[in-house]
Amino acid sequence: MSAQRLSVVVTRRLPEPVETRMKELFNVELRENDKKMTREELLAAMQRADVLVPCVTDHIDAGLIGQAGDRLKLIANYGAGVDHIDVATARQRGILVSNTPGVVTDDTADMTLALILAVTRRIPEGLAHMQAGEWQGWSPMAFLGGRLGGRRLGILGMGRIGQAVARRARAFGMQVHYHNRKRLRPEVEEELEATYWESLDQMVSRMDIISINCPHTPSTYHLMNARRLKLMKPSSVIVNTSRGEVIDENALTRMLRAGEISGAGLDVFEHGHEVNPRLRELKNVVLLPHMGSATVEGRIEMGEKVIINIKTFADGHRPPDQVVPGML
Repeated sequence: MSAQRLSVVVTRRLPEPVETRMKELFNVELRENDKKMTREELLAAMQRADVLVPCVTDHIDAGLIGQAGDRLKLIANYGAGVDHIDVATARQRGILVSNTPGVVTDDTADMTLALILAVTRRIPEGLAHMQAGEWQGWSPMAFLGGRLGGRRLGILGMGRIGQAVARRARAFGMQVHYHNRKRLRPEVEEELEATYWESLDQMVSRMDIISINCPHTPSTYHLMNARRLKLMKPSSVIVNTSRGEVIDENALTRMLRAGEISGAGLDVFEHGHEVNPRLRELKNVVLLPHMGSATVEGRIEMGEKVIINIKTFADGHRPPDQVVPGML
């Protein structure tokens, strides 16, 4: 299949350098605006394209894949997470799926530390106070937060991003603990000065800060459920820059309102952009609109990976970032 004839449909606007390079290499359909495609538009794209380039907002389930056209041979996802794509059904249909791993590791880890600082040092409260013109000058007891140095950070999911968070946390003088599906190699644990907990329950009950850095899979859905959230210390904080579905958002909201958890920093939410309105009312909660990977550099590098995956496929080879069900 030659690259010149390859029909590529992109579901959202991408950085200009990425779109221009795609135009040079492929017969590409770009979006005129950044509106999310409707299900009908997605289906039409999947019926006419050789390659679909979706992102996290596009839910490509078994129903859509079952109606895809015979031309569709690659879903080149713009992003690392693929929980919005039914990879197993795609594989059954002979459709390859690729992603963009490792590109936004540092960006997401930076945002994790930013949220930890924002919650523990009450930065949004101070900002709101200044913007409202209410500041009357320095006071020894005003806006007291907590020091990061010496605090225990429990990282749930110690992949690339979790390890990047650990390195940053060590620079702040935090004690790093982690729970992961597989224990890290001894030399990596030593480098990160990280303590492994086989029992998530035991780790959660002892930490000052919990950072969610695991992917959303059937086994991690509501991993932080009501029972496990209740194990957290009342003085503890939880931060999530991974996937909203990992936390039972309603249970978290109830506990934050009741003062059973000290605070939360959330960049992702269980129901996409539909955020529990009660969360917005809480001063001890920092909410961000899925900004973890939102850097110019990261977005361009994601696009470059998509292009490499498509070009490699067009040249008759396996995409370097192909995703198979066994990886999930």
